[in-house]
Amino acid sequence: MQYLAALALASASDTARAKTLADDLDKRFPEDTWVQYNFLPSINATLALSRKDEAQAVEILQHAAPYWGVVDPVYVRGEAYLTAHQGSQAAAEFQKILDHRGSLRDSPLGALTRLQLARAYVMQGDATKAEAAYQDFLTLWKDADPDIPIYKQAKAEYARLLGSHWYETPHRHNAVKPPVL
Repeated sequence: MQYLAALALASASDTARAKTLADDLDKRFPEDTWVQYNFLPSINATLALSRKDEAQAVEILQHAAPYWGVVDPVYVRGEAYLTAHQGSQAAAEFQKILDHRGSLRDSPLGALTRLQLARAYVMQGDATKAEAAYQDFLTLWKDADPDIPIYKQAKAEYARLLGSHWYETPHRHNAVKPPVL
């Protein structure tokens, strides 16, 4: 639970409290593989993202790369690539998660990965894949509270995608700029 609290605080840019919890985890579990190669890199990379330092976030997560079972480092690495406007790399990270669905169990990252994948495809200019990923996300969340901000944002992004003319340009859709998300 301490890990999740630290990750949530890091996501909310509460650097001091997230760092305190991370330091405590590091001190109490110096030889724990999950803590050292999944939890702490995810927390520290999320803190780097809150400082708009995508390059540092990706670097921190390189140490987490060989360890599978916890999807957070891969997800945060995907977020770092999205923030750095590297759609292809972001899509590759999010696709890794979907390719290992058993690792998701009942994690909310399963649905959010589909949304982030859609955003990565938009960034790449691939409207067909973006549309499919948005549909996957919206289908999973069809019974969600309609006032959840990320759900409302995803619906608006999807509507812009469907309403944009670049989507319908048959021969040059990659040459035309995708809608701004």
